[in-house]
Amino acid sequence: MKTTYESLYELAAKNRGGVDQLEAILPKAKSAPQLAAQSDDRYLSMITRCIFRAGFVWRVIDNKWPGFEEAFAHFNPLAIAHFSDEKLEELAQDARIVRNFTKIVSVRHNATFVLDKQHSHGSFAKFIADWPEDDIVGLWLELKKNGSRLGGNSGPMMLRSMGKDTFLLTKDVCDALINQALMKKFSPTSQRDMRLVEKVFADLREQSGRSLCELSRILACTV
Repeated sequence: MKTTYESLYELAAKNRGGVDQLEAILPKAKSAPQLAAQSDDRYLSMITRCIFRAGFVWRVIDNKWPGFEEAFAHFNPLAIAHFSDEKLEELAQDARIVRNFTKIVSVRHNATFVLDKQHSHGSFAKFIADWPEDDIVGLWLELKKNGSRLGGNSGPMMLRSMGKDTFLLTKDVCDALINQALMKKFSPTSQRDMRLVEKVFADLREQSGRSLCELSRILACTV
């Protein structure tokens, strides 16, 4: 029997202690105008934050974030794109930040990526805002291909944090897709499988009228 949105929601609400408790933790997506209104330095800041959080204790990164803002010129893309190799090496000794050199280098690469989208779309924010929500996996792949270190959950997590409607393939979501028979065994790194998951979410969205980010959290709460 096909798993329905209603059965998923009922299980998620039960696990969270009730409908009110579940609704209170559901993320909300921003509208396209709201996404476009955010400044590109904030997008570059969140890109960097998600990259440095990956494989690290989030709390440490978040506590150090004011230092990151200072060290990286408040994430002005034009300024960072012109950081010299020597400047990056200096940052690798800067106690205000986490001194992971490969991640520090990625900030300059991503600043250039942001500038490229400014030239092609008017702003990086507009590039994100205008990307169609029925091809969110396509946006993930674009970030992975042309950004630096934005594969895995880093790119999608940046999008979620900035308010772009997206699901996430966290362990709980992946487990839920299998447990609820929405997917057979699959790899969250396979493009083919990601597209199949995208179809599952499209179907749930059609059933429920919910956003992708809400459905993602509901699925996670079924575990």
